[in-house]
Amino acid sequence: MAAGAWVFTNTARTKLINGQFDVDTDSYKMALFTSASNLTVASTTFAGVTSEVGTTNTGYTAGGTAIAMTLSGTTTVTTVITTAPVWTAGTANLTAKWAAIYEATGDVMCFALLESGGADVTATSGNTFTVGSNGGTVFTLA
Repeated sequence: MAAGAWVFTNTARTKLINGQFDVDTDSYKMALFTSASNLTVASTTFAGVTSEVGTTNTGYTAGGTAIAMTLSGTTTVTTVITTAPVWTAGTANLTAKWAAIYEATGDVMCFALLESGGADVTATSGNTFTVGSNGGTVFTLA
């Protein structure tokens, strides 16, 4: 199955409109979380989200990885991730259920199920774990 759609947190829309989330100039990261995570639309800060994927031999780094996003369009504006994040599983498997995009200063903007049916996604030892695609759409405002 495919990944689920990106879902804004309850505060993200207001932060976008108020300019607190400057999508194409602020620093953003993507982090991965297990099925035990408390990640929901009520999540506000990265520090408040539990059960980030473990780092012991999984190829994952705490806090995730930096991503860049760009905007295109005028009457309909689309935000895309310029380069999809990729992790290579180490000697241990890399397993996650959720991905979250958050401002490097700490505020969670959005999150997605990595498999729309809700199952965990696993990259076995030595294989890659990719979220999205180069130029993959995060959201569109029309």
